Amino acid sequence: MRSWFYLVACNLMWALQFTCVKLVQDQVGALFTVWAPMTLATIMLYPMIRRERKNDTAPNRRKKKDVFSYFLLAAVGVFPAQVLVTWGTRMSLASNAALIVLTSPITTAILAVIVLGERMTRGRWLSFALAIAGVLLCSGSDLRHMDFGRSFWFGNLLIFLGTTGSGFYNTYCKKMMERYTPMEMLFYTYVAMFIIVTPLVMVRERDVLVRIPEFTSRTWTGMILLTFFHNFLSMVLFLKALKKLDAIQAGLSFYLVTFFGVPIAAIWLGERLTLPAILGGVLVLASTLLITLVERKPVESQATG
Repeated sequence: MRSWFYLVACNLMWALQFTCVKLVQDQVGALFTVWAPMTLATIMLYPMIRRERKNDTAPNRRKKKDVFSYFLLAAVGVFPAQVLVTWGTRMSLASNAALIVLTSPITTAILAVIVLGERMTRGRWLSFALAIAGVLLCSGSDLRHMDFGRSFWFGNLLIFLGTTGSGFYNTYCKKMMERYTPMEMLFYTYVAMFIIVTPLVMVRERDVLVRIPEFTSRTWTGMILLTFFHNFLSMVLFLKALKKLDAIQAGLSFYLVTFFGVPIAAIWLGERLTLPAILGGVLVLASTLLITLVERKPVESQATG
């Protein structure tokens, strides 16, 4: 029961991300929105990693090439999942983002074919097609205008690409889990992200550091929620839940991100979903349910065999 409580809590915290991005966007750029909370979360994770390292019974399992693997996870996985989703949410609606992130199980399944050599099934192709259709519907009439500066469609595309990065992380990290604990993997990925993003922040958004004293209460609220809940506590609770529940059960809980994210955006930001966006969300949810059912069958047959 405690593990399920952890899952519900961490999904609620993840759902806050899209609204928090909107809260801070007037004073903080997309890079700083990711960099500052993640840096602070890395510092908070360090004592927990030190405690794990003291109890490590196999300290020689790590390899030098793992450094490259963590930079790959950060650059191809976490960077798009954080920066592109943040950038896209700023250009679109928080409610749209909450719907589009439901494509994560589909993109994870597709990337499992590419990265892990798994077989591409008809169910996966159908799920992928439904997900794309749902994202296009969420973009609504903006597709007809093709305005990169004002239309939601480009923001929705960035969110979808960012979700694809998240799928890559979820897929590739399976290889790293053989030698690292989930907490270690999270910490080292955050460190790699710090090294990648810091130079970009210094070049593109250095002025934000000077303007920190000018942050409004709205901006501070968003940054604090992103730091403590989205980047730190939610991940700690999720990793604790994984110790008791299998990955499929944990993955099913991801639907709660949309369940929480859409009403949070409606209540806090006053956003309203259009009918095409609602239909798009239904298609995305259908595609996610389909891929979940398809992926569960082999697991259940193995468990009963």
